[in-house]
Amino acid sequence: MIFLIRNAQNRESEAVQLKLDELIRATKAARNTLLDIEELSEEELDRIKTRFERLARKAREQPDFGQTEAVTGESRQDAAVVHA
Repeated sequence: MIFLIRNAQNRESEAVQLKLDELIRATKAARNTLLDIEELSEEELDRIKTRFERLARKAREQPDFGQTEAVTGESRQDAAVVHA
């Protein structure tokens, strides 16, 4: 029984991951380098997380915070973290 539950959970997780990969791939502004993010080391994941936290803080500081428009423009340092 445990094997069946675990197998179903693994299949569901894989399906969700594939859906997310397709959304990343299909979105022009998304970075395709994030498609295999689950394969990165903890250190690499921490760098990307830090970068996104910095972008979120920057977005909250914008006068139009709360609107649906995405915050654009990132520093070269921010972009380099994901593209490295």
